[in-house]
Amino acid sequence: MKVFTVENIRLADQYTIKNEPVSSVQLMERAALNCAEWIYSNCKNHTKFAVFCGNGNNGGDGFAIARMLYLKGFDIDVFINKDHLKFSDDALVNYKKLKDISGISLKDFHEIERYNFDEKTIIIDALFGTGLSRNPEGIFKKVIEILNSKVNPKISIDIPSGMFADQINNENATIFKADYTLTFQFWKRAFLHPETGSFTGKVVVLDINLSQEFIENTSSNDFVIDDEVIKNIFKIRQDFAHKGTYGKSIIVGGSYGKIGAIMLATKSALKAGSGLTFVLAPNCGYEILQTNAPEAMFMNGGEKNINQIEEQENTVYGIGPGLGTEKETEKALVKFLENHQSPLILDADALNIISKDNNYMKLIPKKSIITPHPKEFERLFGKTENSFDRLDLAKTKAKDLGIYIVLKDHHTQVITPSGNVFYNITGNSGLAKGGSGDILTGIITSLLAQKYSEEEAAVLGVWLHGKAADFAAEKYSKEAMQPTDVINELGNVFLDLNKKATTQL
Repeated sequence: MKVFTVENIRLADQYTIKNEPVSSVQLMERAALNCAEWIYSNCKNHTKFAVFCGNGNNGGDGFAIARMLYLKGFDIDVFINKDHLKFSDDALVNYKKLKDISGISLKDFHEIERYNFDEKTIIIDALFGTGLSRNPEGIFKKVIEILNSKVNPKISIDIPSGMFADQINNENATIFKADYTLTFQFWKRAFLHPETGSFTGKVVVLDINLSQEFIENTSSNDFVIDDEVIKNIFKIRQDFAHKGTYGKSIIVGGSYGKIGAIMLATKSALKAGSGLTFVLAPNCGYEILQTNAPEAMFMNGGEKNINQIEEQENTVYGIGPGLGTEKETEKALVKFLENHQSPLILDADALNIISKDNNYMKLIPKKSIITPHPKEFERLFGKTENSFDRLDLAKTKAKDLGIYIVLKDHHTQVITPSGNVFYNITGNSGLAKGGSGDILTGIITSLLAQKYSEEEAAVLGVWLHGKAADFAAEKYSKEAMQPTDVINELGNVFLDLNKKATTQL
């Protein structure tokens, strides 16, 4: 799914209105109906809605939703700024329709402090939409702050009020904190970054049938990794294949006391389908690796630390988990990179070693994939003010170095050398545990060995990793799930993928 800017969303609306054709008020009605149907289906344990409407089109959505929910039998109170009743044209149409319904109470924002937000009340935020250009002030700021203090369930329409869609807000900005955001047609970029995305709650993208012709013909460098993207990447395993068909992976890492990391990466490479899987580790990890991952073949890289990395042709290397940064290991990695030309995956301590010397960066083979978390990224490329700036820097470095950067975060970003960004929306906070990144390294290495392109391996890899984590969280909880549980759920993710792929044939 493409991520559009506010300007392109506006153009999509206009194109749909002109070419469907449909009036702007009818398009608003369509959007409101989608919201009302979702709310009706998911909020049946509540009987009352307090709907807060601004003066623009987002407020118009709120008026229409309030009317529709009332007709479905809910108690509705609508709050507006009675000191300023100048609405946008479409909002005015829906405001007049609402006023004609005697059963809906119209209240002023100033009444909020005396209002009874009982346990059956859901708050609906329709104050500001995507056109907001400055931080909320005055009565709007006060209303948002009061609503944020309430424990009632909160739903934002299209975007949490006070949030900018395409950029980061000021540090002290007032933003409505939603439990759910019902957004129209597209993810907004701000939903996908931690500084702003924390205000959205669960994002539900509602299809309001904007012109597919416009969407297909309008370019974007930003994408969300959704089911459609994965369907176009995933390849069904062929019946007449053999182990050589699905490539050879060598997972390089481990050091005394850190054998668990390389074991996790190795097991995930096996589970992700690598045809032949080797683990190159120090001899101190031999018994535990052979015992816990007998399907992988062991290669001795040293005694307690790796001091040599054997070069083999037609092989994909994933280097870094538990590697350590000892001098002998640094020397072995640098020597290997000086002679290795094929794309590989670099993670964890491999990246920490590379960050020691700017000249090491130039040794990374073109089209390689690096998978830093924010601190590793900072060591490599320098400090940034926020995740928006970090992404911009990552785009610059991916282009300059000709590599793919998998920037790990709540919504991990895959940045390509051409400047495209793929945001991953699978996964959960249960992955915030040591070892989760090692699993991702093994998965991506395995996929690259199976002849997925570098972009496909990175995009499918982060999606698989997150999806398996979602399955693990459902089974064990985010708190209790372990990295090994994520590895074990990869099989269920592949079963699901294969089922969908064969159904479509």
